[in-house]
Amino acid sequence: MAFPDLDLLDKELVPVREAVLDLCSRFDDRYWRTCDSNRAYPEAFVDALIEGGWLSVLIPSEFGGGEQPLSVAATILEAINRSGGTAAPAHAQMYTMGIVLRHGNDEQKRRYLPSIASGDLRLQAFAITEADAGSDTAKIRTRAELQDDGTYRINGSKVFTSRYFHSDLMLLLARTTPYEAVEKKHHGLSVFLVDLREVGDSVKATPIATMVNHETVELAITDLIVPGENLIGEADKGFKYLLSGLNAERILVCSESIGSGYWFVSKAVEYASTREVFGRKIGSNQGIQFPLAQAYADLSAASAMRWSAVRAFDAGLQPGFEANTAKLLASKANWAAANAAMDTFGGYGMTEEYGIERKFREARLSQVAPISNNLALAFIAHNALGMPRSY
Repeated sequence: MAFPDLDLLDKELVPVREAVLDLCSRFDDRYWRTCDSNRAYPEAFVDALIEGGWLSVLIPSEFGGGEQPLSVAATILEAINRSGGTAAPAHAQMYTMGIVLRHGNDEQKRRYLPSIASGDLRLQAFAITEADAGSDTAKIRTRAELQDDGTYRINGSKVFTSRYFHSDLMLLLARTTPYEAVEKKHHGLSVFLVDLREVGDSVKATPIATMVNHETVELAITDLIVPGENLIGEADKGFKYLLSGLNAERILVCSESIGSGYWFVSKAVEYASTREVFGRKIGSNQGIQFPLAQAYADLSAASAMRWSAVRAFDAGLQPGFEANTAKLLASKANWAAANAAMDTFGGYGMTEEYGIERKFREARLSQVAPISNNLALAFIAHNALGMPRSY
């Protein structure tokens, strides 16, 4: 099925989309089904993305990257999910490095970014969330204490840290000033770049079983020593650094939801146009047509908002409203498309054969991670409507 939003793409993005789709064609539904069944990391797929230079497009050319705008990155991630695959195992390699790029010093950039661009080092993990804090990041308790020798001793725990076992480097958010000692609750947080090849027994990772094949773990951190030179930016300003990349993350993640939504609609339309029940194609029934048409329309609206956010971001703006709205609309449209596809396939949608049940499980995740839709709504209410803060 043709993409409905090609007219919204800059012409140079069309070859990007086609090239990524061509790469993805080498990894069919059987490949993804096998990875899902075995809870296996799609190593071959991620390697192919790295070899093609697709995960380094946002890194400046002076560090070996493609130095491309966010529009290219959004196109890549949409195409991966549009093919029936999933970009989640690899997408952090694309944008997590942004904190190093935006806030790291010259030595950190020279030391790490070229190897991240080439794929020799993988920065896929970002340890932020804690069990007792959730989305209230200011309440994290993981503590980083400055030692006399200039190193930091870190103790605490993290939960839902993804891709830990397939990362060489990990970004870690910790408190350098206790919560009780700061004037504002988001002060006192710092970001560290942790070399996972050197942590030894100071970090213990326990896999968390989830309903999707999304490698994630709980971390227990005990007396982890991190060199002072691995502090990103200034101490106590880590929350500001975290916020600086959220709009890009929202845009890229919503592009994945849009890609998945179009995949659901495409698969359902194809099936409905061939499946016969009661002597006619089920696609002739409005009970099948209308949910798919509605999902298609909603996806197109979400995509238009996404491109609005992309253009603003690439112009140097921070489109908080557009990015959060795009994420909200895309996740809801993707979930509606998933349900419409499941209804279209009926019992066959529950089987592994068609891939619907796998992508259906993935579609639910986008409404709660990496930010819940309620937080996106709160952002819109507070910042666009000027309503009182609810938290």
